Amino acid sequence: MKKIVLTGGGTAGHVTPNIALLPSLYDEGFEVCYVGTKDGIEKNLIEKEKVPYYSVPTGKLRRYLSKDNITDMFRVVKGVKEAYFLLRKLKPDIVFSKGGFVAVPVVLGAKLNKIPVVVHESDITPGLANKIAMPFAKCVCTTFPETLKYIPENKGINTGTPIRKELFMGDAKKGLEICGFDGSRPVIMMMGGSLGSVKINTQLRGALKTLLKDFDLVHICGKNNVDKTLNGTKGYTQFEYVSSELPHIMAAADIIVSRAGSNSISEFLALKKPNLLIPLSANASRGDQILNASSFEKQGFSMVLKEEDMTYASLERAIRKLYDTKDTYIEAMSKSNLNDGVKEVMKVINKYV
Repeated sequence: MKKIVLTGGGTAGHVTPNIALLPSLYDEGFEVCYVGTKDGIEKNLIEKEKVPYYSVPTGKLRRYLSKDNITDMFRVVKGVKEAYFLLRKLKPDIVFSKGGFVAVPVVLGAKLNKIPVVVHESDITPGLANKIAMPFAKCVCTTFPETLKYIPENKGINTGTPIRKELFMGDAKKGLEICGFDGSRPVIMMMGGSLGSVKINTQLRGALKTLLKDFDLVHICGKNNVDKTLNGTKGYTQFEYVSSELPHIMAAADIIVSRAGSNSISEFLALKKPNLLIPLSANASRGDQILNASSFEKQGFSMVLKEEDMTYASLERAIRKLYDTKDTYIEAMSKSNLNDGVKEVMKVINKYV
């Protein structure tokens, strides 16, 4: 039996593509193990999948000066040592890394054991963890074609992002039932990431009265962001977070309003859902969402509204324009050859086993 170690953590975005690979890995006869941190988000997500889970210590990698960089460097060194001995014990044929801080000691431990490594980069510009890992990888898979210019020559391949197969199994009728909608009006779905987006939530609720004249709206607003004063509003349903319900709600949605995280927008592409992207501003991030949104806009997959330009009125105008032109976006997405990231990534993994 072939054996693979998956790694990646820190955010759900570093874990869900790994989870998306599991059915294909099992179908092709792989034994799967996961290496993450002791108490990171990846632990809960992976243990739900019944995958053997191991932890190693790591430190946060910062792009700025901080006294914590010194202590965290010792944690990384300790993590490399523990990862080396763990991988020596597990004896995998390959390591697949989705990035995040924990991936660094695992990738270095794999290199010391002469185990081939494949890295996947979700954003257009590689994150710090993947920048460190890339020299030790056999191949770097990318979500966006623009990322290839940041990858060492002959090492990058544009595969798209692995998408969870359950997302393709959504039932629109069930989604309408979950939201309490009767299906007589088009449905807008708004999601702002796992923590939600206070700025988008505020502007969307400001436009709610006029939007609800023509649309039903399901709002996934993030933890502690439900506005209880709006409970019971006809045509408007709020959730802090959804899990098993998500495929059904997405199936019921005619258009989607969202941040521009790479995993989310890759899912919209795979499902051919017209979308309005409102990327996190450069003031609050390293600007990766802005680049992600720009790429999808250029390819005709998405409409983009800058956070700085967002008001009640501009958000409503953009939503209505997106709905009126939705067929154009569906047509562009239908022509993309990156709808099956699982298949493309599996080709790479099998090549280096």
